[in-house]
Amino acid sequence: MKAMILAAGLGKRMRPLTDHCPKPLLPVGGKPLIVHHLERLKRAGIDDVVINVSYRAEQIMTALGDGSAFKLRIHWSHEEAPLETGGGIQKALPLLGNAPFLLINGDVWCDYTPQASLLQGSDLAHLVLVDNPSHHPAGDFALTDGRVAVEGRQRLTFAGISLLHPNLITGQPPGAFALAPLLKQAMAGNRVSGEHFSGHWVDVGTPERLEALEHHLLA
Repeated sequence: MKAMILAAGLGKRMRPLTDHCPKPLLPVGGKPLIVHHLERLKRAGIDDVVINVSYRAEQIMTALGDGSAFKLRIHWSHEEAPLETGGGIQKALPLLGNAPFLLINGDVWCDYTPQASLLQGSDLAHLVLVDNPSHHPAGDFALTDGRVAVEGRQRLTFAGISLLHPNLITGQPPGAFALAPLLKQAMAGNRVSGEHFSGHWVDVGTPERLEALEHHLLA
């Protein structure tokens, strides 16, 4: 299985830290945030990683190179302007191939990597969901008996970690578009599974949360 890390965002919520450094390269726990992802993917047995880049792309590409320093292969998908999640995945599909792949938001931290076998049958996606953080109390989706829906009793937050089948994206017109509407459409057809992860997860979206993660890792 291949993996894709989303790293093309502008990092506006992280300013002023991202005025001169792209968010994936912000240091936490003694190494850039994105390096934590690469090391975890390697430990999970994943050797091919696609990374989409746009803002300060050259800095990220120079820092990580071809991936050999992490004993894996990095394939770069360079966007002239950020294409949002859906458009970014679509542009990267030639690098990802026809098999399901692991998708990770570059601005989260989590010590869990789902196995490819969790995406089964005709499902188009498998989502990792977590308890709602204080900054997102309403959650995103509902999880019932391993199936994900837009509405339901137990609403949880999407962790930014998922297994996706390329067919979820295939056929969309090129350009920038969001992933959420496609996921909701697949949910309406009962083609999205999910799981509740209760371990440590952080949406590293602000300088304050980055600092909190730093304290956690050093402890």
